[in-house]
Amino acid sequence: MKITTFNVNGVNGRLPVLLRWLAEAAPDVVCLQELKAPPGKFPATALREAGYQAAWLGQPRWNGVAILSRVGEIHETQRGLPDDPDPTQSRYIEAAVGGVIVAGLYLPNGNPRPGARFDYKLAWFEALIARAAMLMESGAPVVLAGDFNVIPTEHDVYDARRWTNDALFAPEVRAAFARLLAQGWTDALRHLYPENAPYTFWDYLRHAWTRDAGLRIDHLLLSPALAARLSDTGVDREVRGWDRASDHAPVWIDLADA
Repeated sequence: MKITTFNVNGVNGRLPVLLRWLAEAAPDVVCLQELKAPPGKFPATALREAGYQAAWLGQPRWNGVAILSRVGEIHETQRGLPDDPDPTQSRYIEAAVGGVIVAGLYLPNGNPRPGARFDYKLAWFEALIARAAMLMESGAPVVLAGDFNVIPTEHDVYDARRWTNDALFAPEVRAAFARLLAQGWTDALRHLYPENAPYTFWDYLRHAWTRDAGLRIDHLLLSPALAARLSDTGVDREVRGWDRASDHAPVWIDLADA
């Protein structure tokens, strides 16, 4: 099974990019973030014609998450993160797909720091950690997939000095990510690329893409039952260079049969 996370940065505006990538990469399950579309404007018909069922949680203009599947029914287990400090924001969707619990998430950016947005990021992170602990304790095969808006270490950014004051690289945020991992989750990219994990995001500004001035902020975290099945992982980096592309690239894992 191939599971992918992709911050599409506007599901309707970048629908041609999404459909092209789905046709070329043929992932089995996809977690999308930043739909930037209310529920009634999600392109379910176009995705169904491309071979994908979908479950989604959207809102106008901002945020939004979805799970796509071409390998079976999507059985939702959670819509919205329990104890979300602001449940009006669409940031979490969870479902059983093909024998795996897939949690698709879009963690708050948190800038500017300090401030209310940063406080919300930390509060949301605590709610995620609580939900992840419950999922881990279940013993089920689980993947936490999405745009975490977290640069875990200085090896996950082109120039750590430039990000010292950013919410994505704040000590409190990195510490929260480390506490999440300490529950027993495996960071798939870091596991198979212990020294040089590929970037997943390149800003539109300052020619970041052409300079390869990237960040690794999109993650797939695996419970022990799934980590044992991890056979490969990577980033579809070329998608970032397509016309009208998102500033993120798709990140994927391949799982061996159970």
